[in-house]
Amino acid sequence: MAATPKASTASSNASSIYRSEHQRDVVNRLKRIEGQVRGLIDMVESGRSCEDVAQQMSAARKAMDKAFYRMMACSVMEAVATSQSEVDTVREVERSTRILEKYA
Repeated sequence: MAATPKASTASSNASSIYRSEHQRDVVNRLKRIEGQVRGLIDMVESGRSCEDVAQQMSAARKAMDKAFYRMMACSVMEAVATSQSEVDTVREVERSTRILEKYA
């Protein structure tokens, strides 16, 4: 019985490290997107062509989508890592699927 708490603690530590790495990745992505949006504002204010602005908007939108999917991947991995049973795992994956269907 003593092995279960150690395994749980190890799983919790691994999950915490994984989450921390993903949070850092997502924050870095969002900071780059923030820079892209500032660049878009400058483009509009300086009178750049609509096509140029649209192209950069598309790039910012795709970057935002990638950040969203990375966040969702973290959510699924965390749910799987912390699940106590197969039923919990399936329930959490289904919850993540509903979020993806709602927002993607």
